[in-house]
Amino acid sequence: MIYCVNNHELNGAEPFNIKSARLPLPLGCYGEVMSIENIMSKTVVTVEMDDSLKVVKDIFDNTRFHHLLVVETGKLFGVISDRDLLKSLSPNIGTISETLKDTAALNKKAHQIMTRKPVTLSPKASLYEAIDIFNHQSFSCIPIIDDEHKPIGILSWRDILKALVPNRG
Repeated sequence: MIYCVNNHELNGAEPFNIKSARLPLPLGCYGEVMSIENIMSKTVVTVEMDDSLKVVKDIFDNTRFHHLLVVETGKLFGVISDRDLLKSLSPNIGTISETLKDTAALNKKAHQIMTRKPVTLSPKASLYEAIDIFNHQSFSCIPIIDDEHKPIGILSWRDILKALVPNRG
């Protein structure tokens, strides 16, 4: 594999500085920077601030999504991951050991477990900005928002990995 750092090839060497390094992107390694809008997931699932955790659980149970964006009047206010939900609910839900206290947790609201003020990016942000966030924060997704703070996409580290691997036919 050939990596490029400041347009100089380093056969087999790992880049050490993400800001100056060029990852082996499908676009080449001569300064082109892939923007987030080319690789983000454009399918966004949202819940309202006052939706119950039962609604959140039903969405996670019936889809392949791992993150829900929490909105109010269309604007982003938070993110809930499937792990956030699992931490908030009893493992006894849906089992013979389930108690009233366990099921009462399903009445909590989305805003009670969401991550508030999530780090976001614009669709024009570079892939390197996203990688820098993933490297320095413990997030598993980055919401992509427009100028009005409305969600238009979501980016996960898996989306980045898919962009780095050329299509195999």
